[in-house]
Amino acid sequence: MVKETKFYDILDVSVTATDVEIKKAYRKTALKYHPDKNPSEEASEKFKAATTAYEVLSDSEKRSLYDQFGQEGLSNGGAGAGGFGGFGGGFGDDIFSQFFGGAGGSGRPRGPQRGRDIKHEISVTLEELYKGKTSKLALNKQILCKTCEGRGGEKGAVKKCTSCNGQGVKFVTRQMGPMIQRFQAECDVCQGTGDIIDPKGRCKTCNGKKIANERKILQVQIEPGMRDGQKVVFKGEADQAPDIIPGDVVFVINEKPHKNFKRSGDDLIFEANIDLLTAIAGGEFALEHVSGDWLKVAIVPGEVIAPNMRKIIDGKGMPIPKYGGYGNLIINFTIKFPENHFTSEENLKKLEEILPARNPLPTIPKDAVVDDCVLSEFDPSKYANNRSGRGGQNYDSDDEEQQQAEGVQCASQ
Repeated sequence: MVKETKFYDILDVSVTATDVEIKKAYRKTALKYHPDKNPSEEASEKFKAATTAYEVLSDSEKRSLYDQFGQEGLSNGGAGAGGFGGFGGGFGDDIFSQFFGGAGGSGRPRGPQRGRDIKHEISVTLEELYKGKTSKLALNKQILCKTCEGRGGEKGAVKKCTSCNGQGVKFVTRQMGPMIQRFQAECDVCQGTGDIIDPKGRCKTCNGKKIANERKILQVQIEPGMRDGQKVVFKGEADQAPDIIPGDVVFVINEKPHKNFKRSGDDLIFEANIDLLTAIAGGEFALEHVSGDWLKVAIVPGEVIAPNMRKIIDGKGMPIPKYGGYGNLIINFTIKFPENHFTSEENLKKLEEILPARNPLPTIPKDAVVDDCVLSEFDPSKYANNRSGRGGQNYDSDDEEQQQAEGVQCASQ
């Protein structure tokens, strides 16, 4: 049992809500009542209340204090200067800016800043995306020195720089003729560190730098069905530095091209090249699936497969994450026709008896001039050379007639 539920009620969540549920609830409330979107005084108060509730419930230590002792426990147990009961201060804008990219923020840096993320590409095959995979990757990162705990020296040897008040920077005023220029510069006393370290007490491990290098092994879990461009995130595993919240290490999946399959969402596409007899009279073909299994596919006799026809094999696509099941395997058919020398006069007569009759010729007017034409082989390279040899100039009708003559021989009757 919790002592009070006020903050839970403000966000409209249960006392057993997860961090994700609390975050979603705050986002929804903040969007609704933020002063930039809803300028009323009532909305402003609700926004401040929601921000205060989220600031407490999203922090495990503060949430534990609140659950045990209520707001009184926060006031006495380190809820921070300014308290929570009055919803004062304007820190709500800071939390809102963390969620929504700075909208409504004051623009002033408050509290520790977040370090940059480290991004890496991880190349995986389609087979690995189908089955899943665990990869061990070494990461060289910067961490706080473990000897001095990131202070740079012994506790008594590290003192805040009085010149910059521990900020590492200070404002400098310079007069240039009638103009007075004021700008921010690195503190020349502490060299921007914000601390002064007594040489006698300086950490011997990091030599006062407060940081050290570490090699860490990360296990990247590729779940079955993950997609190209999807990310695997390790929270807070990026470089560490004093007074900095570490960023994330992000691995971005790069799907390698496959020689036989293409992927379309949760479906797989396979190009099947079958002979004319199988396409007309039925038969079988086989393929090796990305799962490692072989699929033997039957074409039912009498079911004619036309060129570029598509068929589907249910459940033989990629695994579908979260929801379970599999996509489909889409088969694109191409038909391999027999070579010219295959046909003999006897075979041609048999085909005429079996196949549907030829399409009749259109009616040609009696007074029309008719040319009997015979097809010859087409040479793509020769055609390309003829086109490019003109230097990109437009060709006229005589050119076009000459090209047609290369591919067709005609005899007038």
